[in-house]
Amino acid sequence: MQHPSTYRNRRVVVLGLARSGVSVAKVFHELGAETIASDIKPREQCPEAEELAALGISVLCGGHPEGLVTPDTALVVKNPGIPYSSPPVREAMALGIEVVTEVEVAWWLTDAPIIGITGSNGKTTTTTLIGRLLEAAGRKTIVAGNIGRPLTEAAREADAGSWLVAELSSFQLKGTVHFRPRIAVLTNVAETHLDYHGGMEDYTASKAKLFANQTEDDVAVVNWDDPECRRLVRGIRARIVPFAIRQRLGEGVFVDPPYPESPGDDGAARSIVRRSGGVTDVILPVDELGVPGRHNVANAAAAAAAALAAGVPAGQLAAPLRAFRGVEHRLEFVREKAGVRFYNSSKDTNPTATTMAIRSLKGPVVLLAGGLDRGSDFGVLVPVMREKVKALVAIGETRRKLAAAAEEAGVRLIRVIEPAESPAATLERAVREADALAEPGDAVLLSPACASWDMFRSYEERGRIFKEAAHIL
Repeated sequence: MQHPSTYRNRRVVVLGLARSGVSVAKVFHELGAETIASDIKPREQCPEAEELAALGISVLCGGHPEGLVTPDTALVVKNPGIPYSSPPVREAMALGIEVVTEVEVAWWLTDAPIIGITGSNGKTTTTTLIGRLLEAAGRKTIVAGNIGRPLTEAAREADAGSWLVAELSSFQLKGTVHFRPRIAVLTNVAETHLDYHGGMEDYTASKAKLFANQTEDDVAVVNWDDPECRRLVRGIRARIVPFAIRQRLGEGVFVDPPYPESPGDDGAARSIVRRSGGVTDVILPVDELGVPGRHNVANAAAAAAAALAAGVPAGQLAAPLRAFRGVEHRLEFVREKAGVRFYNSSKDTNPTATTMAIRSLKGPVVLLAGGLDRGSDFGVLVPVMREKVKALVAIGETRRKLAAAAEEAGVRLIRVIEPAESPAATLERAVREADALAEPGDAVLLSPACASWDMFRSYEERGRIFKEAAHIL
């Protein structure tokens, strides 16, 4: 696409309202485009519709009508979650009309340098941490994107003296053309979202778009422990700054001594360090980090590498890393009841994330898992279940598949929760079952290994209901 201002008096179709759709529709309307916003939900479920209609924007609810995308349509901006198989998207592509996501629009709207963060796991924590590190160093920082705030809204607020820190999903990146972050961060790559992408090839190609337009003046912060991450950045033009927790690096940010491949704790005293130009600086001892788990050590290393690339001195990183206590729905401590600790990690929407969450907790785990069936292989959970899970409470479309994995792992206590009168009631019953199975010293962990959309509107809704249920036990 071109700059949004070039679409004045031209037809722009916005597919999907929600927060990003509302923001992007306002952008094109204010710049003089003939803007049409459409959503499949009925109007009574689209509270944003009245706001847009009051501005003079055409709003269509209850389905995308035939003829929505016409030959004179100049651009289609789609909600990232809308599949490319959706009829209006297919029509646009057949007519040769460009289809982008809000991320592409936002890039055209700002001169502020962008730090773009993507990966299968750890995006939100790393994005939040980068924002905290920059803010603590006195940088003007706006955090937006997949983390919640529409990127177009943040881009219009940012100026050349700001840093725009953007969490970016594969859905968002797939719809980019010219998007170019000053600093690009890739946390890891694991099998996920295959129902949307159709396979790993399209998924990884979408992730790789983060680096596609970077130049020699830009920086790519990459997980050097992950072979797929190393493959994705092969041949890119940006300067690569690696981070790692399982190996020492000649240049970059890493953990010293490195973690062994085995998941057990060897008791070694470790630090996050930066090596540059032959000089090694200690950033922070690992045991002083404000959040537990090896995966959070990796997130902290990635965030530190990005902050250093943005010009933050190494000596200013330790204090905010100590103060950080995580973000909601990511291994979030909820409460302790009769010696049992409850954790909400509703954001864990794939088996890799659930594995990391389980390994981060001390003591036996009563795992509450399950959700939308996207064809994930739950066999990868068997080793960690065998090692740390004493009981499984399974819900959602994948409940029987997860139960089968737990049986294979030798988990003795398995409860499959059939749907109740409402999704909330089902989850509340699951929490009561988990509590009944737990003993002092155990942790009850909501880590679904699945997306939430079979039962809930979002992982946030799922996490909030879990927390409410835990607090009323």
